[in-house]
Amino acid sequence: MSETLSPPIPATARLSPVRQFYALTKPRVVQLIVFCAVIGMLLAVPGVPDWRLVLPATAGIWLVAAAAAAFNCVVEQRIDAKMARTAWRPTAKGELTNTQTLLFSGVLCAAGSALLYWLVNPLTMWLTFATFVGYAVIYTVVLKPMTPQNIVIGGASGAMPPVLGWAAMRGEVGPEALMLCLIIFLWTPPHFWALALYRVEDYRKAGLPMLPVTHGNEFTRLQVLLYTFVLFASTLLPFIFGMSGMIYLAAAVLLGAGFIGYAWKLWRHYSDALARKTFRFSILHLSLLFAALLVDHYVWPLLQ
Repeated sequence: MSETLSPPIPATARLSPVRQFYALTKPRVVQLIVFCAVIGMLLAVPGVPDWRLVLPATAGIWLVAAAAAAFNCVVEQRIDAKMARTAWRPTAKGELTNTQTLLFSGVLCAAGSALLYWLVNPLTMWLTFATFVGYAVIYTVVLKPMTPQNIVIGGASGAMPPVLGWAAMRGEVGPEALMLCLIIFLWTPPHFWALALYRVEDYRKAGLPMLPVTHGNEFTRLQVLLYTFVLFASTLLPFIFGMSGMIYLAAAVLLGAGFIGYAWKLWRHYSDALARKTFRFSILHLSLLFAALLVDHYVWPLLQ
Protein backbone atom coordinates (compact mmCIF):
# COMPACT_ATOMS: atom_id res chain seq x y z
CA MET A 1 0.00 0.00 0.00
CA SER A 2 0.86 3.64 -0.32
CA GLU A 3 3.30 5.86 1.44
CA THR A 4 2.22 9.27 2.70
CA LEU A 5 1.06 11.97 0.35
CA SER A 6 1.88 14.80 2.72
CA PRO A 7 5.30 16.51 2.80
CA PRO A 8 7.76 14.77 5.14
CA ILE A 9 8.07 16.16 8.64
CA PRO A 10 11.45 17.92 9.05
CA ALA A 11 14.02 15.60 10.58
CA THR A 12 14.80 18.27 13.18
CA ALA A 13 11.20 18.40 14.44
CA ARG A 14 10.46 16.61 17.69
CA LEU A 15 7.05 15.04 18.14
CA SER A 16 5.28 14.58 21.46
CA PRO A 17 5.42 11.01 22.87
CA VAL A 18 1.83 10.31 21.81
CA ARG A 19 2.47 11.57 18.29
CA GLN A 20 5.68 9.53 18.14
CA PHE A 21 3.81 6.28 18.74
CA TYR A 22 1.01 7.40 16.41
CA ALA A 23 3.57 8.12 13.68
CA LEU A 24 4.86 4.55 13.98
CA THR A 25 1.50 3.29 12.72
CA LYS A 26 1.90 5.11 9.35
CA PRO A 27 -1.68 6.39 9.67
CA ARG A 28 -2.16 7.44 6.02
CA VAL A 29 -1.08 4.02 4.80
CA VAL A 30 -3.29 2.24 7.33
CA GLN A 31 -6.26 4.45 6.42
CA LEU A 32 -6.13 3.21 2.83
CA ILE A 33 -5.77 -0.40 4.03
CA VAL A 34 -8.81 -0.09 6.31
CA PHE A 35 -10.78 1.70 3.59
CA CYS A 36 -10.25 -1.21 1.18
CA ALA A 37 -11.09 -3.72 3.91
CA VAL A 38 -14.35 -1.93 4.73
CA ILE A 39 -15.27 -1.87 1.04
CA GLY A 40 -14.72 -5.64 1.04
CA MET A 41 -17.08 -5.96 4.01
CA LEU A 42 -19.80 -3.88 2.39
CA LEU A 43 -19.55 -5.69 -0.96
CA ALA A 44 -19.67 -9.11 0.69
CA VAL A 45 -23.35 -8.89 1.61
CA PRO A 46 -26.47 -7.38 0.03
CA GLY A 47 -27.92 -4.39 1.80
CA VAL A 48 -26.58 -3.12 5.11
CA PRO A 49 -24.06 -5.47 6.78
CA ASP A 50 -24.18 -6.53 10.40
CA TRP A 51 -22.46 -3.68 12.24
CA ARG A 52 -21.75 -6.02 15.15
CA LEU A 53 -19.22 -7.58 12.77
CA VAL A 54 -18.18 -4.47 10.85
CA LEU A 55 -17.03 -2.48 13.88
CA PRO A 56 -14.78 -5.10 15.54
CA ALA A 57 -13.50 -6.24 12.13
CA THR A 58 -12.54 -2.69 11.19
CA ALA A 59 -10.89 -2.08 14.55
CA GLY A 60 -9.06 -5.41 14.49
CA ILE A 61 -7.71 -4.95 10.97
CA TRP A 62 -6.63 -1.39 11.82
CA LEU A 63 -4.78 -2.55 14.92
CA VAL A 64 -2.91 -5.38 13.16
CA ALA A 65 -2.06 -3.16 10.18
CA ALA A 66 -0.75 -0.50 12.56
CA ALA A 67 1.29 -3.16 14.36
CA ALA A 68 2.86 -4.23 11.06
CA ALA A 69 3.74 -0.61 10.27
CA ALA A 70 5.40 -0.16 13.66
CA PHE A 71 7.36 -3.40 13.24
CA ASN A 72 8.47 -2.15 9.83
CA CYS A 73 9.87 0.99 11.48
CA VAL A 74 12.15 -1.17 13.65
CA VAL A 75 13.41 -3.29 10.76
CA GLU A 76 14.05 -0.28 8.52
CA GLN A 77 15.40 2.01 11.23
CA ARG A 78 18.83 2.48 9.62
CA ILE A 79 17.42 2.73 6.11
CA ASP A 80 14.85 5.32 7.22
CA ALA A 81 17.61 7.44 8.75
CA LYS A 82 19.33 7.70 5.34
CA MET A 83 16.25 8.78 3.39
CA ALA A 84 14.88 12.32 3.45
CA ARG A 85 11.31 11.00 3.20
CA THR A 86 11.59 8.89 6.35
CA ALA A 87 14.41 10.43 8.43
CA TRP A 88 11.82 12.12 10.68
CA ARG A 89 10.41 8.84 12.00
CA PRO A 90 10.91 8.42 15.77
CA THR A 91 12.79 5.14 15.36
CA ALA A 92 15.10 6.63 12.72
CA LYS A 93 15.90 9.57 15.03
CA GLY A 94 16.37 7.35 18.07
CA GLU A 95 13.52 8.99 19.98
CA LEU A 96 11.90 5.59 20.54
CA THR A 97 13.93 2.48 21.29
CA ASN A 98 13.51 -0.82 19.49
CA THR A 99 12.17 -2.36 22.69
CA GLN A 100 9.50 0.32 23.05
CA THR A 101 8.49 -0.02 19.39
CA LEU A 102 8.38 -3.82 19.42
CA LEU A 103 6.33 -3.81 22.63
CA PHE A 104 3.94 -1.30 21.07
CA SER A 105 3.67 -3.40 17.91
CA GLY A 106 3.09 -6.58 19.93
CA VAL A 107 0.31 -5.02 22.00
CA LEU A 108 -1.46 -3.71 18.90
CA CYS A 109 -1.16 -7.04 17.11
CA ALA A 110 -2.40 -9.01 20.11
CA ALA A 111 -5.34 -6.67 20.69
CA GLY A 112 -6.34 -6.69 17.02
CA SER A 113 -6.01 -10.46 16.74
CA ALA A 114 -8.13 -10.98 19.87
CA LEU A 115 -10.88 -8.73 18.49
CA LEU A 116 -10.91 -10.59 15.19
CA TYR A 117 -10.82 -14.06 16.73
CA TRP A 118 -13.49 -13.58 19.39
CA LEU A 119 -15.82 -11.00 17.84
CA VAL A 120 -15.49 -11.74 14.11
CA ASN A 121 -14.19 -15.21 13.14
CA PRO A 122 -10.92 -17.18 13.33
CA LEU A 123 -10.43 -17.17 9.54
CA THR A 124 -10.25 -13.37 9.43
CA MET A 125 -7.82 -13.37 12.34
CA TRP A 126 -5.48 -15.87 10.68
CA LEU A 127 -5.64 -14.13 7.30
CA THR A 128 -4.90 -10.77 8.94
CA PHE A 129 -2.01 -12.24 10.92
CA ALA A 130 -0.65 -13.85 7.75
CA THR A 131 -0.80 -10.42 6.12
CA PHE A 132 1.19 -9.03 9.06
CA VAL A 133 3.86 -11.68 8.55
CA GLY A 134 3.83 -11.18 4.78
CA TYR A 135 4.43 -7.44 5.05
CA ALA A 136 6.51 -7.08 8.19
CA VAL A 137 8.73 -10.14 7.72
CA ILE A 138 8.66 -11.61 4.21
CA TYR A 139 8.51 -8.29 2.35
CA THR A 140 10.42 -5.97 4.69
CA VAL A 141 13.10 -8.35 5.97
CA VAL A 142 13.59 -10.72 3.03
CA LEU A 143 12.37 -9.28 -0.28
CA LYS A 144 12.90 -5.52 -0.04
CA PRO A 145 16.68 -5.57 0.47
CA MET A 146 17.29 -8.48 -1.93
CA THR A 147 15.43 -8.08 -5.21
CA PRO A 148 14.12 -5.28 -7.47
CA GLN A 149 10.94 -7.37 -7.77
CA ASN A 150 10.27 -6.79 -4.07
CA ILE A 151 7.20 -4.67 -4.81
CA VAL A 152 5.76 -7.23 -7.24
CA ILE A 153 6.18 -10.24 -4.96
CA GLY A 154 5.54 -8.43 -1.71
CA GLY A 155 2.46 -6.75 -3.16
CA ALA A 156 0.43 -9.85 -2.32
CA SER A 157 0.28 -8.90 1.36
CA GLY A 158 -0.69 -5.32 0.57
CA ALA A 159 -3.48 -6.57 -1.69
CA MET A 160 -5.21 -8.53 1.06
CA PRO A 161 -7.47 -5.90 2.75
CA PRO A 162 -10.63 -6.57 0.68
CA VAL A 163 -10.14 -10.31 1.25
CA LEU A 164 -9.98 -9.67 4.99
CA GLY A 165 -13.16 -7.62 4.84
CA TRP A 166 -14.94 -10.25 2.78
CA ALA A 167 -13.89 -13.04 5.13
CA ALA A 168 -15.07 -11.02 8.13
CA MET A 169 -18.61 -10.89 6.77
CA ARG A 170 -18.90 -14.31 5.15
CA GLY A 171 -16.41 -16.49 7.00
CA GLU A 172 -14.94 -17.55 3.66
CA VAL A 173 -12.91 -16.17 0.74
CA GLY A 174 -14.92 -15.96 -2.48
CA PRO A 175 -13.81 -15.33 -6.07
CA GLU A 176 -15.14 -11.77 -5.87
CA ALA A 177 -12.73 -11.01 -3.03
CA LEU A 178 -9.87 -12.49 -5.03
CA MET A 179 -10.70 -10.21 -7.96
CA LEU A 180 -10.41 -7.19 -5.68
CA CYS A 181 -7.15 -8.58 -4.34
CA LEU A 182 -5.83 -8.96 -7.91
CA ILE A 183 -6.64 -5.33 -8.70
CA ILE A 184 -4.61 -4.05 -5.74
CA PHE A 185 -1.81 -6.52 -6.50
CA LEU A 186 -1.45 -5.18 -10.05
CA TRP A 187 -1.90 -1.57 -8.90
CA THR A 188 0.99 -1.75 -6.45
CA PRO A 189 4.00 -1.90 -8.85
CA PRO A 190 3.16 1.17 -10.98
CA HIS A 191 2.16 3.04 -7.83
CA PHE A 192 5.42 2.38 -5.99
CA TRP A 193 7.68 2.61 -9.04
CA ALA A 194 6.31 6.08 -9.78
CA LEU A 195 7.42 7.03 -6.27
CA ALA A 196 10.78 5.29 -6.69
CA LEU A 197 11.47 7.19 -9.94
CA TYR A 198 11.60 10.58 -8.25
CA ARG A 199 13.05 9.20 -5.01
CA VAL A 200 15.72 7.10 -6.74
CA GLU A 201 18.66 8.82 -5.04
CA ASP A 202 17.11 8.15 -1.65
CA TYR A 203 16.81 4.45 -2.45
CA ARG A 204 20.32 4.32 -3.92
CA LYS A 205 21.73 6.03 -0.82
CA ALA A 206 19.89 3.55 1.40
CA GLY A 207 21.23 0.60 -0.62
CA LEU A 208 17.80 -0.73 -1.59
CA PRO A 209 17.53 -2.50 -4.98
CA MET A 210 14.45 -0.69 -6.21
CA LEU A 211 13.84 -1.05 -9.95
CA PRO A 212 15.05 2.45 -10.96
CA VAL A 213 18.29 1.80 -9.07
CA THR A 214 19.00 -1.61 -10.59
CA HIS A 215 17.52 -1.24 -14.09
CA GLY A 216 17.43 2.48 -14.69
CA ASN A 217 14.84 5.17 -15.26
CA GLU A 218 13.77 4.26 -18.80
CA PHE A 219 13.18 0.57 -18.06
CA THR A 220 11.16 1.43 -14.96
CA ARG A 221 8.99 3.88 -16.88
CA LEU A 222 8.21 1.17 -19.44
CA GLN A 223 7.24 -1.23 -16.66
CA VAL A 224 4.93 1.38 -15.15
CA LEU A 225 3.19 1.78 -18.51
CA LEU A 226 2.86 -1.97 -19.12
CA TYR A 227 1.48 -2.58 -15.65
CA THR A 228 -1.18 0.12 -16.11
CA PHE A 229 -2.48 -1.77 -19.16
CA VAL A 230 -2.66 -5.05 -17.23
CA LEU A 231 -4.20 -3.26 -14.27
CA PHE A 232 -6.86 -1.74 -16.52
CA ALA A 233 -7.82 -5.21 -17.77
CA SER A 234 -8.10 -6.50 -14.20
CA THR A 235 -10.39 -3.62 -13.16
CA LEU A 236 -12.93 -4.82 -15.74
CA LEU A 237 -13.28 -8.23 -14.08
CA PRO A 238 -15.92 -7.21 -11.50
CA PHE A 239 -18.17 -6.06 -14.36
CA ILE A 240 -17.40 -9.03 -16.63
CA PHE A 241 -18.28 -11.53 -13.90
CA GLY A 242 -21.45 -9.72 -12.83
CA MET A 243 -20.18 -8.41 -9.50
CA SER A 244 -20.84 -4.81 -10.52
CA GLY A 245 -22.83 -2.80 -13.05
CA MET A 246 -22.50 0.13 -15.42
CA ILE A 247 -21.71 2.72 -12.76
CA TYR A 248 -18.56 0.88 -11.79
CA LEU A 249 -17.67 0.13 -15.41
CA ALA A 250 -17.80 3.81 -16.34
CA ALA A 251 -15.59 4.72 -13.38
CA ALA A 252 -13.12 1.92 -14.12
CA VAL A 253 -12.77 2.99 -17.76
CA LEU A 254 -12.29 6.68 -16.93
CA LEU A 255 -9.87 6.04 -14.08
CA GLY A 256 -7.96 3.44 -16.07
CA ALA A 257 -7.64 5.82 -19.03
CA GLY A 258 -6.34 8.48 -16.66
CA PHE A 259 -3.71 6.20 -15.14
CA ILE A 260 -2.60 4.97 -18.57
CA GLY A 261 -2.43 8.58 -19.74
CA TYR A 262 -0.12 9.52 -16.89
CA ALA A 263 2.01 6.43 -17.47
CA TRP A 264 2.24 7.15 -21.21
CA LYS A 265 3.39 10.72 -20.60
CA LEU A 266 5.84 9.49 -17.98
CA TRP A 267 7.30 7.02 -20.46
CA ARG A 268 7.57 9.53 -23.29
CA HIS A 269 8.61 12.70 -21.43
CA TYR A 270 9.96 12.02 -17.96
CA SER A 271 10.25 14.58 -15.19
CA ASP A 272 10.29 14.23 -11.42
CA ALA A 273 7.24 16.47 -11.23
CA LEU A 274 5.32 14.17 -13.59
CA ALA A 275 6.40 11.08 -11.63
CA ARG A 276 5.11 12.75 -8.47
CA LYS A 277 1.79 13.55 -10.17
CA THR A 278 1.55 9.94 -11.39
CA PHE A 279 2.14 8.66 -7.87
CA ARG A 280 -0.52 10.97 -6.46
CA PHE A 281 -3.01 10.00 -9.17
CA SER A 282 -2.42 6.32 -8.46
CA ILE A 283 -3.73 6.79 -4.92
CA LEU A 284 -6.73 8.71 -6.23
CA HIS A 285 -7.27 5.96 -8.82
CA LEU A 286 -7.50 3.17 -6.26
CA SER A 287 -9.61 5.18 -3.80
CA LEU A 288 -12.15 6.25 -6.41
CA LEU A 289 -12.22 2.80 -8.02
CA PHE A 290 -13.21 1.14 -4.76
CA ALA A 291 -15.62 3.97 -3.94
CA ALA A 292 -17.26 3.35 -7.34
CA LEU A 293 -17.62 -0.33 -6.48
CA LEU A 294 -19.43 0.66 -3.32
CA VAL A 295 -21.75 3.16 -5.03
CA ASP A 296 -22.51 0.64 -7.76
CA HIS A 297 -23.25 -2.06 -5.18
CA TYR A 298 -26.04 0.00 -3.62
CA VAL A 299 -27.27 2.18 -6.49
CA TRP A 300 -27.10 0.01 -9.62
CA PRO A 301 -29.68 -2.57 -8.41
CA LEU A 302 -32.14 0.30 -7.87
CA LEU A 303 -31.73 1.44 -11.47
CA GLN A 304 -32.48 -1.93 -13.04
